[in-house]
Amino acid sequence: MKAKTAFLVVMLIIIVVAAVFVGSQVWTRLTSPASSTTYSEIREYNGTKLDSINDFEPEAIQGTQQINVSTYRLVVTGLVNFEKNYTYDEVVNKHAHYEKVVTLHCVDGWQVTVLWEGIRLKDLLDEAVYDPNAQVVIFYAQDGYTTSLPLSYIINNNIMIAYKVNGVVLPASEGYPFQLVAEGKLGYKWIKWITKIEVSNDTSFRGYWESRGYGNDANYP
Repeated sequence: MKAKTAFLVVMLIIIVVAAVFVGSQVWTRLTSPASSTTYSEIREYNGTKLDSINDFEPEAIQGTQQINVSTYRLVVTGLVNFEKNYTYDEVVNKHAHYEKVVTLHCVDGWQVTVLWEGIRLKDLLDEAVYDPNAQVVIFYAQDGYTTSLPLSYIINNNIMIAYKVNGVVLPASEGYPFQLVAEGKLGYKWIKWITKIEVSNDTSFRGYWESRGYGNDANYP
């Protein structure tokens, strides 16, 4: 009888431990940043198959930023005649919208091809009346991240800042309220959570990763 009781106790302990382990694994999967979220997203555009929003890998120096859009301001400053402080609604609702399928290539080896919707940076710079002799545009993010791109590249390529991806308002993890769509550049130029855009002649400026050894051109391929 004692042997049978001991056996039952051991089996009960095994069952409890197994249940705890399985439960912890399920909880980890549900709460992991890599877990999928269901979006009502566009998956094809003009005959082009699109990747999912869930295919983005988490890339951030300080984790996902949560920006309060009611107090948010996008500043356009530097070599401009009129410094601008835009609300989110002013950017989105008072400028022409553009859509384009662009592939983001990350230096870590992953890529996503999705539909971006946003506004041209040139439209914001025109409103601020930028110095046409300026050479660089420097971008600043909520988390302290920075990067820069040649002014000529931005103007000549109609580079935009996006507020939607695959028809969905940018999730916080992908840069809400605005992410730069740096077409033809590697992912570390695609700055998220943009708060300030500075027109400059400081060609020696190096952004967060560029100052740590990444190439400043970041051309792909």
